[in-house]
Amino acid sequence: MKILFFGDITGRIGREAVAEFIADKRDLIKPDFIIANAENASSGRGPTENAVEELLGCGIDLITLGDHCWDQKSLVEYLSRNSAKAIRPLNFPEPNIGKGWTKIKKGNLELTVISAIGRVFTTEGLDSPFVRVNDLIEGECLKQPILIDFHAEATSEKEAFGHYFAGRVSAILGTHTHVQTADEQVLEGGTAYIGDVGMCGPQDSVIGVKKELSIERFLTARPLKFEIAEGPKMINAVVVDLDLKGKAQKIERIFE
Repeated sequence: MKILFFGDITGRIGREAVAEFIADKRDLIKPDFIIANAENASSGRGPTENAVEELLGCGIDLITLGDHCWDQKSLVEYLSRNSAKAIRPLNFPEPNIGKGWTKIKKGNLELTVISAIGRVFTTEGLDSPFVRVNDLIEGECLKQPILIDFHAEATSEKEAFGHYFAGRVSAILGTHTHVQTADEQVLEGGTAYIGDVGMCGPQDSVIGVKKELSIERFLTARPLKFEIAEGPKMINAVVVDLDLKGKAQKIERIFE
């Protein structure tokens, strides 16, 4: 099984970049499943329902979300009625709208996808991602292949999470920081891991934001309304290859 996973899609430019990449490279990569974190797909503050449908229409099989999943009213309504195509982090307190995991199928292939969010430097009031994901896997007796999008800020939390679930899931792919890390590896037991897949969006920016606004905020410490930058497009993604038992054989970064 081959999985193509896109890092945080940011703004209109990010959506366009991903659509163009899939159109150009799908036949070359030949992924069985395409998954994308679309946390910032509409002006950097969560995707709208229309943005989700646009991304699904270009060939993505499933959208994962993060800390901005409640920012767009249309998405909240979408999650309440269509959680099979977009999942929010599992460890938001229950009960909550939407689902934190799902299974996607194509032919005789099936992949379980879980979304989880870290607690260090992120949203307050979250349940432990370690406990919630562990309880899900054991409670539902989930079998590999299992992919986790771990939407977290701290490298230490991501690495600890990776080692905790090593050998029990097929892939743990970090998102949220918008900066691709060079720590891709296959952990003990056949779990593909990367600290952060990176961002799909405007290259000439500060994590997707107009650089002038970001610089001004650091210089003045004043609150400013961020705007998504324009300019050349950037793709950050990974391709994960799994064997018939759902064990990772290889993880490969894409940066272009």
